[in-house]
Amino acid sequence: MRKIELLAPAKNADIGIEAINHGADAVYIGAPQFSARAAAGNTIEEIERLIQYAHKYYAKVYVALNTILTDEELTQAERIIHQLYNIGADALIVQDFGITQLDIPPIPLHASTQMDNRTPEKVQFLEKAGFEQVVLARELSIEQIRNIAQSTHVQLEAFVHGALCVSYSGVCYMSQNGCGRSANRGNCAQFCRLPYSLKDATGKILAQDKYLLSLKDFNLSAHLKELIDAGVSSLKIEGRLKDLSYVKNVTASYRQALDQILDGKIYTQASSGHCTYTFTPDTEKSFHRGSIDYFLHGRRRDIIQMETPKSTGEKMGNAYSRNGKIIVQTEKTMSNGDGFCYIDQNGEFHGFRANTVEGNIITPAERINMPSNTLLYRNMDQAFEKTLSKESAERKINAKIILTEDAEGLSATAIDEDNITSTITIPNEKEACKNPDRQRENIVSIFQKSGNTIFRVDEVEIKSDIFFIPAGIITQWRRDLLEALEAERAKQRRKSEFVFPKTSHPYITHELDYRGNVHNKKAKEFYTQHQVEHIAPSFEKEPQSGVPVMTCKHCIRHTLGYCKKQDKAANEIKEPLTLIANNGKAYTLNFNCKDCEMTIIAQ
Repeated sequence: MRKIELLAPAKNADIGIEAINHGADAVYIGAPQFSARAAAGNTIEEIERLIQYAHKYYAKVYVALNTILTDEELTQAERIIHQLYNIGADALIVQDFGITQLDIPPIPLHASTQMDNRTPEKVQFLEKAGFEQVVLARELSIEQIRNIAQSTHVQLEAFVHGALCVSYSGVCYMSQNGCGRSANRGNCAQFCRLPYSLKDATGKILAQDKYLLSLKDFNLSAHLKELIDAGVSSLKIEGRLKDLSYVKNVTASYRQALDQILDGKIYTQASSGHCTYTFTPDTEKSFHRGSIDYFLHGRRRDIIQMETPKSTGEKMGNAYSRNGKIIVQTEKTMSNGDGFCYIDQNGEFHGFRANTVEGNIITPAERINMPSNTLLYRNMDQAFEKTLSKESAERKINAKIILTEDAEGLSATAIDEDNITSTITIPNEKEACKNPDRQRENIVSIFQKSGNTIFRVDEVEIKSDIFFIPAGIITQWRRDLLEALEAERAKQRRKSEFVFPKTSHPYITHELDYRGNVHNKKAKEFYTQHQVEHIAPSFEKEPQSGVPVMTCKHCIRHTLGYCKKQDKAANEIKEPLTLIANNGKAYTLNFNCKDCEMTIIAQ
């Protein structure tokens, strides 16, 4: 039986705790330093608080330490890793192979998607090297994922929701080239979310001020069974910079979708407990730029949102303005203060806030001229956000309590859903009661009131005669018993430990250019041990010109209808194509039609 893990992001400990409450089997959070989201670092104390909470449910906490490091930073990273091990972190997510050469404790390592893990050969190498889990590239099709799974035995992790990097992860240098902020060092300036113009070799303008590199967001909620059947065991939600309501809503939505798949026979949940919610999860109500399955089932044209990199939200229906008001053809309930947006006939994005709403009529905060049949979106649902700002989920571990009679009185045994048991002896005078049926009901009722514990007592079985016992005593017995059960769970929880081996099997290539991201001597030692003969320094260490600063599966030619393989219009343009940013910086586009890839080269 395979354990399937729902992995949620956490900007901080509070958000991580709510991810657990809303159904995550594991959470990933940034280390104090050196994570690929530099703005999402956390103190050791805060990470420890999250770990202690997650472990109650046998959920795991993975700590992202996935940037490339300088020689000086390796010593500091080593110290942080020992601290993380000491507080019980379940694994580290890393990019820099130099970490494997340090004196680190026996903590499992996960290969970050920043390692560019998109071939069976690469994943096989990582498995042999000792990585416990490999985060796959987002660009893979279901067939490619299946091929990797069939070629390896390592745990595979795949993104299922959230923002997409247009470049293969780990091989994007556009931000470093453009402003000295390295994506591989956790400081991406998101050049892919900026507007560009596109012209061909004759100067013909093919697109003007469009977001040609801004991908829509990932949403594989309808494809989880496919991914699991293909071999994925960890389903990852992107978003270590996302806010609390986003994590609550998206985690709960995927929890519900995943629970429809897990049968307890072939696939089972990777942690303990079951969630109830005060709201109806709906990913359309959280930040997204439109939803795509990317390349899971082949190439599509509609994978970018050319008009805006901002959140569009949920479709409300067609709308038009009249006498200063907006009339919407929708059956959805709208509220005062809701945020809306639309794209006008010129392809420009507009947003506005509703002052008041009456039925399907919005009075906006400012006058808006909106022609008929304008598609209106809501990107901020005031009522929904208000619900999520409060306590919105409860996670409980199912337990059964059995009462039996012994020589001194009674024994109470609690058994949880993981078959962990705890028993306490209850000295008690066996005083007959006047109304055994009422006393039985009273005992059952009190034992089922599990209060603020992590348990939900769904069954109480009494295998003894019914005696008179004061309600206060029964309440204390329940507290003692469930405290003992929680302590036993902590005692039996298996600590994640793995000694990373020293290996020397050959790497997938004998030469590494700047895209190997070798930024320190220890990383170079690793590759040398694995038979790489020529090792170039990282782009960050020695910037280069005339080389690809981004390599993409996304193809602008294909998206705009100029694909050489499919579109006659391809004959109407002349290469090379040039991508021009608003600041005038130009990039040359190269197209590898054999492998269906596009590279962007800074001029």
